[in-house]
Amino acid sequence: MLPSRLSSSLRRSASTSTRNSFVDRLRNELAEIEAAGTYKHERVIASPQGAEISVNGDSVLNFCANNYLGLSNHPVVEKAAADTLKDRGFGLSSVRFICGTQDIHKQLENAISAFHGTEDTILYPSCFDANAGLFEAVLNKEDAILTDELNHASIIDGIRLCKAERHRFKHMDMKDLEQKLKDTQHCRTRLIATDGVFSMDGDVAPLQEIAALAEKYNAQLFLDECHATGFFGPTGRGSDEYCGIAGKVDVINSTLGKALGGSTGGYTTGRKEVVDLLRQRSRPYLFSNSLGPSVVGASLKVFEMLTESSEFRGIYVIGFSYPVVPKGQARIRVQLSAAHSIEDVDKAVDAFIECGKARGVIN
Repeated sequence: MLPSRLSSSLRRSASTSTRNSFVDRLRNELAEIEAAGTYKHERVIASPQGAEISVNGDSVLNFCANNYLGLSNHPVVEKAAADTLKDRGFGLSSVRFICGTQDIHKQLENAISAFHGTEDTILYPSCFDANAGLFEAVLNKEDAILTDELNHASIIDGIRLCKAERHRFKHMDMKDLEQKLKDTQHCRTRLIATDGVFSMDGDVAPLQEIAALAEKYNAQLFLDECHATGFFGPTGRGSDEYCGIAGKVDVINSTLGKALGGSTGGYTTGRKEVVDLLRQRSRPYLFSNSLGPSVVGASLKVFEMLTESSEFRGIYVIGFSYPVVPKGQARIRVQLSAAHSIEDVDKAVDAFIECGKARGVIN
């Protein structure tokens, strides 16, 4: 046998070698990302979010935020957040079912249900969490999920956590979706999952056709409305309203972190039985702290504003590289806000034309 000190030394050496190998591999992967030109750098903003922001000491027009309604720095929303901070405190230091539910959490859930015309709502720290916590809580190996191939990463990850059969249908291809529905008729429950508005290209799911197929094959319909809630459709209710299928969607997930003030938070809204089961089983809900009171108070004010006025609605427009989008499909995504003026948009268009011509992209 080896002396104990020598044996210990060899173990430390092996452990160090393993750690170094791990770090070296990470360095190589980072170098590959850098070489591919897809390394993501954080851009530091030294001002509130808005149509015009401060970056590196310069004032620049902002066309890459999800601040669709210009509410991220709206004085009425800011005041609601400040007032709630004073009245309800900074945080709750608890999950919802222990001692993390204030009256305003229930008020916000009721307001969201009323806005969407649904039976009940459950809040999450983000819509990523809402998508991560939905599928495994309500489906199992007896069921099947039929998901659009270009659905958001959070839907994909949520489905991976679930034991249900997974079937991807071609992007907005109704023939392929119907075939998948035929192929899964042996399953107990089938759920069709789709974005309402797809974030990278801005295309709208053919929801009338999808809803008709769901009804024909007795399937449930799930809709992610992150890029539609608050500003899409005649009254800003989202893509289901825009497509004329309001009331035909079984489960809607959306976010408070884009058009609705842009802070944080997500939710699932739909049938009461779905929400009740999520409160019992959904892991992101059960094991995450409650939304901060100031976020809840500000969000309540936003829904009040949306319900009382339509002046914030009607603004919608769509650069991303792999792995956010498929290889070879990098693009620049332009996102307008109600806070932009016509002059802002004209200036942005002129800049695109100038840069495009300089690089030979525009003749």
